[in-house]
Amino acid sequence: MATPMIAGAAVAAAAVAGRYGILAWQAFKARPRVPRMRRFYEGGFQSSMTRREAALILGVRESVVADKVKEAHRRVMVANHPDAGGSHYLASKINEAKDMMLGKSNNSGSAF
Repeated sequence: MATPMIAGAAVAAAAVAGRYGILAWQAFKARPRVPRMRRFYEGGFQSSMTRREAALILGVRESVVADKVKEAHRRVMVANHPDAGGSHYLASKINEAKDMMLGKSNNSGSAF
């Protein structure tokens, strides 16, 4: 007589666990998508600035309009300006990247 009771309790427990699992899965699928962390370029600077490197520094695509380049330059420069504790070297690279993207570069390299 105890065996059918134990079997019934096991079936009921499995049903409750299954229902909880289904509800948890539905809640997981309905959650809003969170953007994943961006992967950043892990290399150093090249000896002469290329358009690809300039786009990576500014965080824009290589085929971007001038207004977006200026906006990106301003955003990156505010975060890395030497007067705000940033590096002079990085500031020169950011300026060089802006010049490269706007077509003003003469490929002379940075000041450093």
